[in-house]
Amino acid sequence: MLNKKQLDKYADILIWALETARTEKFCANNIVLIRYHKPAVQLAEILYSKLLKKKLYPVQRVAQTPDMEKNFYLLSEEAQLTFQLPGEKELFNNLNGSIYLHAPESLTHLENIEPEKIGTATKAQKYLKDILNKRDASGLFGWTLCMMPTKVLAKHANLTEQEYTDQIIKACFLDKKSPVSHWQSIYRQGLTIKKWLNSLNIKKIHVESENTDLKICIGKKRKWIGLTGHNIPSFEIFFSPDWRETHGIYFSNLPSYRNGNYIKNIKLEFKHGVAVKIEAEEGETFVKKQLALDFGANKLGEFSLTDKSFSKINKFMANTLFDENFGGTYGNCHIALGSSYSDSYMGNPKHLTADMKKELGFNDSALHWDIVNTEQKRVTATLETGEKTVIYENGSFLL
Repeated sequence: MLNKKQLDKYADILIWALETARTEKFCANNIVLIRYHKPAVQLAEILYSKLLKKKLYPVQRVAQTPDMEKNFYLLSEEAQLTFQLPGEKELFNNLNGSIYLHAPESLTHLENIEPEKIGTATKAQKYLKDILNKRDASGLFGWTLCMMPTKVLAKHANLTEQEYTDQIIKACFLDKKSPVSHWQSIYRQGLTIKKWLNSLNIKKIHVESENTDLKICIGKKRKWIGLTGHNIPSFEIFFSPDWRETHGIYFSNLPSYRNGNYIKNIKLEFKHGVAVKIEAEEGETFVKKQLALDFGANKLGEFSLTDKSFSKINKFMANTLFDENFGGTYGNCHIALGSSYSDSYMGNPKHLTADMKKELGFNDSALHWDIVNTEQKRVTATLETGEKTVIYENGSFLL
């Protein structure tokens, strides 16, 4: 487990990330929500104190225990699944920041719950997500999150607790004298990569690996984004494509845990932006139900690349936050099924209306599910001029 000194460094990194993720500066009396699972309470306490010292208003929320969450779906009628808590909308309309400390005590407690019930509750809470997305686009809100090591995470990753903890320490640079300075350096390097990618005027990309052959249209008025403070760790450079022009095969070789289900080797075939063929070695029925959640669930909301030189993660972590930032030998790419990111809009995101998003092909959904490919790959870009150039190969961007 992390010691007090490491937790203090972790808290400093999260506050840096929160401040970096928000385009407008935090002011005294701004409200910051701290959500956490019970095993992360020590980190939550340290964050609470640090936010108070900054004259901010921290609000703490403890996540449901596994039994609470399981019984919510087992015992709730539809009215309970879709219940909107009084005051929640008012809070979210005034939130300026959010930090989520992920420290699950179970990954499989929802494995026998009907996906439709989870989908019903997810869609009922989408209005809160929409509020925060709008505030984020306006510069009024910033968010970040992290993960704490737990016994159950280590078990499902087939690692010892110490091995799992060591991956977190290395990935977040908690072994550095000044982790925040190290993150600032990574942030500056990310700016260089994004500037280069956005200068190329890419029209579409072609992703090729042993089991993936996928063509994605960047879309009009798009930009590559990433390394913005959202998520610790986060090394990904990504964009939200025009979902309508996605064609080919995508294969996710890294397993995934979602809503209590274990999913292995997902294979999707896209035609005109829609996943028309869905396969998985394990969990196929669950995947198909997830991708039927709403109109946008079977379409792309994101495409991402991680440079192996940034990421020290080289083990499967049984958690999307770390797995989508896998470094290893060949880095990774991942796609997100479902909702897109307004930040990928080339103009001011606060001016991106629902009608504009629809016209430009920004996907909308209650789902956002990242699935990861760590195979050796080449990503070739077709530029607006018609010229083709390789932008990523063997885990590295080719500046």
